[in-house]
Amino acid sequence: MSSGLDHQGISRRSFLTAGALGVGGLGLSDLLRLRAAAATKAKPIPDTSVIFVWLAGGPPHMETYDMKPDAPSDYRGLFSPMRTNVPGIDVCELLPMHAKCADKYTLIRSIAHTFNDHGGGSKRFMTGRIPDTPTGTKNDSPSVISIVNKMRENIDVGLPNCVTLANGGRSKVNTYAQGAAYLGMKYNYFPVGDDPSAPNFAVRNMYLSKGMEERLDDRRHLLGGFDSLRREVDASGAVEAMDEFGQKAFDLLTSPRMHEAFDLSKEPQKLRERYGMHGWGQRALMARRLVEAGSSFVTVAMENPFISGLKYPKLGFYNWDSHAVNCDLWVDARHRFPIYDRAITALIEDLHDKRLTEKVLLVVTGEFGRSPKISRADTGRKGLRHGREHWPQAMSVLVCGGGIEHGQVIGSTNAKGEHPHDRPLTPNDLWATVYKHLGIDQNATINDFSGRPQLLLPFGRPIREFI
Repeated sequence: MSSGLDHQGISRRSFLTAGALGVGGLGLSDLLRLRAAAATKAKPIPDTSVIFVWLAGGPPHMETYDMKPDAPSDYRGLFSPMRTNVPGIDVCELLPMHAKCADKYTLIRSIAHTFNDHGGGSKRFMTGRIPDTPTGTKNDSPSVISIVNKMRENIDVGLPNCVTLANGGRSKVNTYAQGAAYLGMKYNYFPVGDDPSAPNFAVRNMYLSKGMEERLDDRRHLLGGFDSLRREVDASGAVEAMDEFGQKAFDLLTSPRMHEAFDLSKEPQKLRERYGMHGWGQRALMARRLVEAGSSFVTVAMENPFISGLKYPKLGFYNWDSHAVNCDLWVDARHRFPIYDRAITALIEDLHDKRLTEKVLLVVTGEFGRSPKISRADTGRKGLRHGREHWPQAMSVLVCGGGIEHGQVIGSTNAKGEHPHDRPLTPNDLWATVYKHLGIDQNATINDFSGRPQLLLPFGRPIREFI
């Protein structure tokens, strides 16, 4: 008869033997010595985090943060620049709330890359690598989000380390090239696809039925039966926690801190309304709650703003992909930009009010910008429409927090907004800045499918204005 610790045919002696022999023939004393040496070399993980706002489809830089009022008429667009509270910094007239807090953020106007397709552009941006294929969003290399998940996997605050907040089925791993690739599914983010502005909002799979609660009690009892064995095994350092992935899921499911972080009813109603009672606004607020509680990296996908009962314009579009064949940019912007303006500036001001600007780095971007020259379409029943095409050669990025002195503009584009004029940067320079903020060595390596070590970031340097 086997004992309670003789589970699935694996004996206590077998476990202890494995602990004594170690890995690759190392003895117990060797393992303990190596473990101690690693502990002394390990750098403390800083209490920092990132909120990454993803504007899927590619926002038009010349209608947001890089206005060109003196460009020819077929370039400059319909809207005028608005002065901000920082002399010399202008934003689009449709972003009046941005204009009031420009001293609290920085605009980068000179980031560029070469991948013109949504898939290739997303993979190029999300991974910091040149993708093998320029289309599709299934990663051939790990996303930065997954790398952060791995490099900070020892952080245990009762919350998922990396979370993505997106519309419905758009929260799937391969939607925006956020997959873990050769790191494995363990390092994918925790997806939340429900609308947090809905009255009945609840994170799927986080709450248990009564029957499941009883089974959970059984699981808890079973796990408790292994405690004494686990203590001995852990002492050897040879065998990691049994059923590691399942144990983490179990711990998260029963974590009061997790339930607390996702509960927006804890916030004052006035603040919730400041963000906007819609998907974009409430996801931005939830992101602030998650990083405040200890999550390392939270992505907020601001794609379709009209999911929460907001008016969908006749000539509007789902995401920021403002081709003339998709929508009329001028019509879409008049509906989309006020929603965006409110959500982003509420987040910026909230981070400051909560004194989180040292801890949290906020990055707002899409996969590329839009073509400087305006395109037109006059087909079908929609009539004449104006738009802009894909344009990775120039894009604007907003950055806030991170202990950085803000109220500045980094780089510029030429007179027509076509390409960087000075301070040319790449997505990798942005990611190098993110890694530095998170205390991650960009020159560390991880093994790919074939076991070959790969740099976390093959090139790029932290942006000097942020150091």
